[in-house]
Amino acid sequence: MMDFPWLSPVLRLLRWAVHGTFWALLVIALASVLDEGRSVEVAGGVLLGVLYGVGQVLQGDPPHLAGPGRAALGRVWLGLVTACWAVLAVAAAPFVWAAFPLLFAYLRLLPVWAGTFGVTLLTSAAIVAAGWHAGELSAALVLGPLAGAVVVSSLALAYETLCAEWARPPVR
Repeated sequence: MMDFPWLSPVLRLLRWAVHGTFWALLVIALASVLDEGRSVEVAGGVLLGVLYGVGQVLQGDPPHLAGPGRAALGRVWLGLVTACWAVLAVAAAPFVWAAFPLLFAYLRLLPVWAGTFGVTLLTSAAIVAAGWHAGELSAALVLGPLAGAVVVSSLALAYETLCAEWARPPVR
């Protein structure tokens, strides 16, 4: 099935980069709230990590081979992770930035129109939450998340293209 043997490692690398970014942002947020002695936010952050980790296991590797039966489960998982993230983003500023790897999940697990709508909503929520925590909305707090959403969306598009190329039968 693999016409280009390098595609599978590239797909794995992109997935690991997204997951690694999430885990790094979560650890930074957890360290920050732990340093402030905010035990409720720490517990929420650990819950977010557990939920995200469950999603990694459920997605399979490579995720596009997981099958249509897992689509509903993936959407439920995405809803739970998003809800947990939203509560944490309101509770503590460091959790706001964990939204960006979630954008990738929106674009991977939902139809294009729904994923794009989800990316727009989550990016807007991140901007509002960051501005609320900062006490004002600045250009950096608007442009930074917008740029992040564009980068993540571009990565998701590249990932989808590579998945399609990898799954295409070889031409003989």
